[in-house]
Amino acid sequence: MQDIEGFSAQLIAKSKQLGASAAEVLVGVSDDLSVSVRKGELEEIERAESSGFGLRVFVGKRSAIISSSKFDDADTLAERAVRMAEQAPEDEFSTLAPQELLATQIANLDLLDKSEPSAEMLKEMALETENAALENKAITNSEGANSSYSHSRFILASSSGFSQGFATSYFGISTSVIAGSGTEMQTDYEYSASRHLNDLKDPSWIGSEAARHTVAKLNPRKVKSGSYPVIYDRRVSKRLVGDLAAGANGASVARGTSYLKNKLGEQLFNSKISIIDNPHILRGLASKPFDAEGVANQKREIVKDGVLQTWFLDMRAANQLGMQTTGHAARGAGSPPSPSSTNLYMENGDVTAKDLIASIKQGLYVNETFGMGINYTNGDYSMGVGGFWIENGEISYPVAEVTLAGNLLDMFQQIIPANDLEFTYSTNAPTLLIEKMTLAGV
Repeated sequence: MQDIEGFSAQLIAKSKQLGASAAEVLVGVSDDLSVSVRKGELEEIERAESSGFGLRVFVGKRSAIISSSKFDDADTLAERAVRMAEQAPEDEFSTLAPQELLATQIANLDLLDKSEPSAEMLKEMALETENAALENKAITNSEGANSSYSHSRFILASSSGFSQGFATSYFGISTSVIAGSGTEMQTDYEYSASRHLNDLKDPSWIGSEAARHTVAKLNPRKVKSGSYPVIYDRRVSKRLVGDLAAGANGASVARGTSYLKNKLGEQLFNSKISIIDNPHILRGLASKPFDAEGVANQKREIVKDGVLQTWFLDMRAANQLGMQTTGHAARGAGSPPSPSSTNLYMENGDVTAKDLIASIKQGLYVNETFGMGINYTNGDYSMGVGGFWIENGEISYPVAEVTLAGNLLDMFQQIIPANDLEFTYSTNAPTLLIEKMTLAGV
């Protein structure tokens, strides 16, 4: 870390010396190990060590970014970046974060587990996962199982005086299996991901769940077109929260290309719904102690009592909109910052998922979606889905070849959340009921 900090300081100083009015360096170093198996045999062991950095320089209102994995020639890289910036078009909105917004207290979010599982240990975890799935006699084949871990370190330094870093770890297990044969084959998966090794779900459970999901999809039927209530399983309900985040992205709002561009302060959901973004969840999959511009971040209510409270803003979007950044900047080494959510979730409702299902005479339970059929300019929604038909309050049979259509603004108004929220992904939601959607079947 000390070497990285020294390199960052040298790069910033050289850029300033060459004529930059401001400069910023993002450095990342990672170490990854992944093991894949299939049908009881080792398929692949992949080890990767990578490092790189991105230098962003400003010359007045002009800026440029250069990225590289070569740490041995700071002078040449700084000069190239400054010369590029001098030729770039002016952008009055792109700036570094001012010093008063920079993080000064760096929260310890427990994001690093120093455990380094051996390739043999990862192999055994993957085999246990796959074997548990194959124990189900209805499973006819396997697409394999994977187990992996990674360790990463980041440093962000700027000429504003900011220089901080943090380290993370990531552990994952997944498997995908097949049931049936020929044109009747079905496939599904299960996985677990965590910051700490001991937070992973049991490999046997992952395999058994993958098999259960897959077998349940056998012999699907078609259903008649019409308007029906629809329940979104937690595996897919998170996408609706992600659709809100896409519309509330400050960069899209500033461009005028968001379906939410005129909705700030308006009632989007019923008054019992709140949606939170919290970058400081301990061991959270998207947690970070500051954003990609060094700005102090914090837990924010994006939607409170159904009302949209804020956009996701970085410095550029905030400047365009005449607002203050919300600390949601994200970036890679070779790209400029852009707004992005962190640990985003819809809070629990006050009914069980079982009660939601029981309330439906005829409707669809969705646990799989296909494609990206959403127009974020106007909110129109059209999505291929799979799942199960609900008849008289009970899950009856699997369905396939179904398309759901609507508009996100109408859908948001109708959402009723269950009380089964789990933090499985970086974006999460409980099981959700939408009271009426258009279903295209047969």
